[in-house]
Amino acid sequence: MPAVTTLRFGPDDLLRCRFAYSPAFETLAAVRVATGPQPPGHHARWLAEAAPRLAGLDLRPLTLLQPRRGYTPDFLAPPPDAPVDSFAADLARIAATPPDRARAEIARSLADTPGAARTATGRALLAADPADVVRDLAALVRAAWEALVAPYWARTRALLQADITYQSGRLAAGGLDRLFAELHPSVRWHDGVLTREHGGRDHRDLAGEGLVLMPSAFKWDQVVIVLDPPWQPTLVYPARGVGTLWQPPGASAEATAALGRLVGRTRARLLTALAEPASTAWLAHHHGLAPATVSEHLAVLRATGLVASTRHRHEVRYHRTDLGDALAGG
Repeated sequence: MPAVTTLRFGPDDLLRCRFAYSPAFETLAAVRVATGPQPPGHHARWLAEAAPRLAGLDLRPLTLLQPRRGYTPDFLAPPPDAPVDSFAADLARIAATPPDRARAEIARSLADTPGAARTATGRALLAADPADVVRDLAALVRAAWEALVAPYWARTRALLQADITYQSGRLAAGGLDRLFAELHPSVRWHDGVLTREHGGRDHRDLAGEGLVLMPSAFKWDQVVIVLDPPWQPTLVYPARGVGTLWQPPGASAEATAALGRLVGRTRARLLTALAEPASTAWLAHHHGLAPATVSEHLAVLRATGLVASTRHRHEVRYHRTDLGDALAGG
């Protein structure tokens, strides 16, 4: 039986859904992309540009406290209380964490990775004065923000705000039925129950707590559901259009229109979007198209030598060929 998480909504929960984003959460997610073993995906161009700033930065404590499957200390990325938080406000909350709480959360996180507490970094985190650890981790989060996120925050924030505007419009137009229909391929909505596939196995009756919907640029590869306090139940999902975040300035409007006349408007959109590899489901989600429609157009683009495909784990991802790059670049 596949692992799924389900959230059951009651009447009060429908009134307590809200959108938010978190600069601190984006910073931790950026650290994970920059230091994790998984490929950076859509963020390859960003990582190549940010790499020189990582040279003198020891991110091992933040990496160790973000297990692949397990608990990340809540104090390192406080849950967003408002639709828009500033990094300065997030950092002040991190620095104000009570030392005893920080120590307990660090111990819980290290326990989720076998052997983590026995590493040099793990031993140092547990042996030092908790107040000093809070201060040092707050400084490290700030350094990670300055190196990885702050130089790109204007465009990242614009992406997150655009996603919230778009999703809010869908919610206003058709309620949760419309919102969840295309929020992400792993999310389904039926009869008051939200189901997330390809994650942990859990069930929660929201019982009036509602749900925070949090788009993310750097948590680009999956949907995450957070249920433990101090968080309000929260669904973190890849922001719409994240695959275009690092694309260099594209062709002129005239060249784009010409490409549309040559291969068709929809195929031109798909070809332009494939600066980074993407799956059929991702392209359908981010362009508001049916998966069958995307598959049909990709088959034509592949048959004409403009795109190629490779298998990545359980999915097929498409990317432009050199000929496709030449056409998409105008």
